[in-house]
Amino acid sequence: MFKSNNVTARLFERQISTPAPGTAIHRARRFYENIVPGYTIYDVECPDHSFRKFTDDGLYLISFSRNHQDLIVYRPTWLTFSCKEEDCDSHDLPLKARKFESFFTQLYSVNLASSGELICKDFFLYMESNQFGLFATSTAQIHDAPPTGGAIQGVPSVEKITFYLLRLEDGARLDERVFHNDYVNLAHSIGAFLYDDLLAIVSLRYQRIHILQIRDSGDLVDVRAIGEFCREDDELFLNFNSQRVQCLKKKFYFHFQDYIDLIIWKVQFLDRHHLLIKFGSVDGGVSRNADSHPSFFAVYNMETTEIVAFYQNSADELYFLFELFSDHFHVSSKSSLHMNFMSSHSNNIHALEQLRCTKNKATSFSQFVKKMMASLPFSCQSQSPSPYFDQSLFRFDEKLISAIDRHRQSTDHPIKFISRRQPNILKFKMKPGPEAGSTDGRTKKICSFLFHPILPLALSVQQTLFLQASVVNIHFRR
Repeated sequence: MFKSNNVTARLFERQISTPAPGTAIHRARRFYENIVPGYTIYDVECPDHSFRKFTDDGLYLISFSRNHQDLIVYRPTWLTFSCKEEDCDSHDLPLKARKFESFFTQLYSVNLASSGELICKDFFLYMESNQFGLFATSTAQIHDAPPTGGAIQGVPSVEKITFYLLRLEDGARLDERVFHNDYVNLAHSIGAFLYDDLLAIVSLRYQRIHILQIRDSGDLVDVRAIGEFCREDDELFLNFNSQRVQCLKKKFYFHFQDYIDLIIWKVQFLDRHHLLIKFGSVDGGVSRNADSHPSFFAVYNMETTEIVAFYQNSADELYFLFELFSDHFHVSSKSSLHMNFMSSHSNNIHALEQLRCTKNKATSFSQFVKKMMASLPFSCQSQSPSPYFDQSLFRFDEKLISAIDRHRQSTDHPIKFISRRQPNILKFKMKPGPEAGSTDGRTKKICSFLFHPILPLALSVQQTLFLQASVVNIHFRR
């Protein structure tokens, strides 16, 4: 443990002492207590794009055009300027340094949407090992589409959904996969989960989990489809053993209708062989407020086609597994160096204390369990690996900001990051929106924060619900 808060003293101590085995990276991350994005450029002059996120290795900033037609990719750089004065810190930055182009270099712009399709601005998955990006476009939803071809009644239909695999280095389009008259929940990448080179896409309308492999060559290859059939010869078996199937159904009929009414809501990989699948009613699958609907979880082995475990969303056993092994539910790659240090209640004592405090305040343990289980399965790559969200280093109000990739209601007050080792020391603060605050306090505003995973650099984007131009601030270490 460092005894000094002076960064020079920390560097000297690092030179003369050796950290305990396995703690070198954690010790290095403590330098972020001294290196913080404590300076803000407000209302930056920048393109009117929809900024999505930094890739987990920090090499790219992903954004989309406002008309949801084009992908624009930037390379994060660092501000450089010269100063001839003796005390440069007391001077304002030059006008050129206060522009977006001083921090980001545009690599390319690629048109993705065509034929009435729009880019889903909330959907993006990144394959770090190959620097491939997965994007999605879709046409408008048809809410009263008839359930033809084995589709589920009550699930909307989308005439065309296209997934594009791009090489982010140069924007080359490597492969694509099209779903016709189907429905995949693209919001916040809910309908797809990436684990190493395996991709799972959930068709809500036809109740199939499509497993694809992303080859190093950039090809999307079908591995299997899990739905009404799980093995290649299931259909043949059912056709030739209809009397035996009817007998099996009779034994199962006591609860058969309850289970047959369930549909697949969401899925995630637990490892290369096991899926965590969430089931529930049709209404809950397409509702924005699915938490109020009963749901079930199945751990499914793709290789043996067996359901290893089955839980209701109020099951104590599943909750205790979640509390003890939360990191296992977040994993999306066994090779990523940047996603292994996100704080959770199974690896961080402060996050665990916060969870137990919430549990103790709950009036009903059963309702608390249901609330916690509502977050499962986790959306892929939905958390920022930035060290400023490390709860061992900083304390902040999670109602206003957190590592989870979601828009939040904006506030005119600065969001404070307090030192965890020195509880009364403010390390830095971030304020979304204009420097002087909003002139119209009645207008509802939402904000999002995009933290670089390595550099002391972040964007705050504030926008109103009336499609006015966003206010973009750049927070960095001067």
